[in-house]
This record gives sequence, C-alpha cells and structure tokens, in this order.
Amino acid sequence: MSGPVGGPVSGSVSGPVSGPVSGQAIRGSVALVTGGNRGIGRAFVEELLAQGAARVYAGARDPADVDTELVAAGAVPVRLDITDLDQVAEAAATCADVNLLINNAGYFAGERLVLTGDPQAARREMEVNFFGTLNMTRAFAPVLGGNGGGAIANVLSVAAMTPAPFMGGYSTSKAAALWLGTIARAELAAQNTQVTSLIVGSVDTRMAAHVDGAKEDPREVARAGLKAVARGESVADTDWMAIDARARLARDPGRYERQLARLLDVQNLRTGR
Repeated sequence: MSGPVGGPVSGSVSGPVSGPVSGQAIRGSVALVTGGNRGIGRAFVEELLAQGAARVYAGARDPADVDTELVAAGAVPVRLDITDLDQVAEAAATCADVNLLINNAGYFAGERLVLTGDPQAARREMEVNFFGTLNMTRAFAPVLGGNGGGAIANVLSVAAMTPAPFMGGYSTSKAAALWLGTIARAELAAQNTQVTSLIVGSVDTRMAAHVDGAKEDPREVARAGLKAVARGESVADTDWMAIDARARLARDPGRYERQLARLLDVQNLRTGR
C-alpha cells in the first residue's frame, strides 16, 4: 500500500534482499488471488490471465463482486474471507490444484494506533493483514507441497519495512506479515515452496485514496510482482516509490523517520484532529 513520497514510477523490481531460489513459472500455473475482485488483486488476476496461467481463482467475500468481464476472461470466483477459517479450509479443498498463492487481501482502517477513537481498528487490521495471511499460508502449504512446491507471494507495503505513524495499525500488521514471509520461507523450503514478499508503494486504488502524489498503475505492480515470483526473489520492490523509500531509509534512517512522523501532522490538519 502507500508510502510517504510520490514521484515517477518505473514498474521495475529491485534486487532481492536474499538470493533467489528456483522461481515459479507463470504460464501454465494455477493461481489463487485473495481480494481478487478489485484494486491490486484484480490487476493480478488480469495479469495472470494475460500471461497464460492455466486457471486463476479470484477470491472475494462475495463471489458476485468478481466482475463479469473477469469471469468471461477465465477467472473463477471463489467465496473467501481470509479471516474465516471455515471459508479458508473450503477454498483449500476446492482449489486443490493451486501452485501459486497470492496473498493480496488487505485492510486499512485509517485510524491512529495509540491516540485513536476506535481501539478495535488495529485489531481488525491485524486480523486481515497478518492473521488472514497466516490462515491462507497454513491452509495452502500442504496444497502447494502436494503440487510440487509452488510459490506464495505476499502483497505488502512500504509501511511494512519502516514504521509509518500516519497509518500505524496498518504499518504494524504489514510488518508482521513481512516477518511471516521470512519464517514461512524457511519452514517451507524443504517442500520446495518459495515465498516472495512484495513491497508496494502508492498505487492507484481505493485503499490509497488518502495519499497525494503520483500513484502506480495496479497492472504495473502486478507485472513487477509476477516477475519477482518468476525469478524466485525473496523480497522485491514493485515500483519507484518502494525503491525510493528503501534508499531514503538506508541513507538516513533518523531523518526518514522524522519525515514520516510529519505526515501524521498533515493528516491531523486534514481531519481536524
């Protein structure tokens, strides 16, 4: 999701933080995309179909929300709330041919973490962004293993790699999901399942409506993300903003932290808080 700065975007993928493994072919793959009915998730569904995936399941809380154009193009709607363990188990049983899982579904409450008017907001963010991703990873690990190993791609955020006070609960939950990816990569290596964490900047979606500045086309993010999966990268930046944020953080962590904190004041001015 969003980060602190705007600017031109390239849709390129950065070098991996750790070395690449085998990689997962996109053409001929069978993929499941959570939150596949809109935003980045929809873009992944579209791009997978365009790149020759054999089957693409589009997970959505309400399968009717999967656009008829996607269905006509070949997408298979699946009822899936990643916080509902019964639905997750049902999806794992129904989509038993999956060899590529894209954990895209996410939630941003738009609340402060400490000085909040909604103490449950951070819990909801954690339930979706961390526990929901964990639910899917646990349920589909044996599916992927049974299908030769395959791959998992977790769609994360600039806010996962550096604390973003203006989106405190979201940042915390995405950081937890980043570490989840690293741990899952170690645990699932023996079954030849690769795990790629995608660091995404500001993208032109409903979730990023509160962010000013240039925003990446979701299809460009999807293309960069699939390229990272195909290369077997462990961690990849999907756009200019993510790359720029990582560079700023590396050059001067203290200054970058202060810049992020100032964005909380801008948000306060806009909301009257």
